[in-house]
Amino acid sequence: MDLILLFVFLPLVTVAWGQYGDYYYSPYNYGDNDEWVNVYRQGFNFQCPHGQVIVAIRSVFSKKEGSDRLWNYACMPAAQSLGEPTECWWEEINRAGTEWYQTCSNNGLVAGFQSQYFPSVLDREWQFYCCRYSRRCPYSCWLTTEYPGHYGEDMDMMMYTYDYYIRGATTTFSAVDRDRQWKFIVCRMTEYDCPFQNV
Repeated sequence: MDLILLFVFLPLVTVAWGQYGDYYYSPYNYGDNDEWVNVYRQGFNFQCPHGQVIVAIRSVFSKKEGSDRLWNYACMPAAQSLGEPTECWWEEINRAGTEWYQTCSNNGLVAGFQSQYFPSVLDREWQFYCCRYSRRCPYSCWLTTEYPGHYGEDMDMMMYTYDYYIRGATTTFSAVDRDRQWKFIVCRMTEYDCPFQNV
């Protein structure tokens, strides 16, 4: 009897796994040998390959290196339902030493980061590289928890769920610790064009 049940349910499990097995992202590839995209106290420019978006962010903090961080990013292709990106751009600069909140304009998704270190404030300025996919619009948006959990800690933020995308972030800056905490703005995107221009 057990053998019969196995033959009945095994094809169903296989079909279900084929449909939903990629719901969670596989472990991220941060590039060759998990190298960092920057060195301490230096600027950097990171862009995902065309048609891909940021899905994971890793960082380590060093007080002795100017209260700076090393950064690394992982990218994955956007869902096929979004199609190809229709345009990409750099957003306005977010100044060092201040708190800020920014989403990609024109319903864009974050596909890269650019940053410059400023020794006078022991902090970085930031820009998002954003890409728009036709006239798709965000919905079901939410803020992640704080990354890192406490100033000065290592940071490892991953998007575990498929079809959710980073659209921006809000950050706080500690003048005492000279470090930032990030909350990322995460949204789903419609599978159809919509009339809203800048959500």
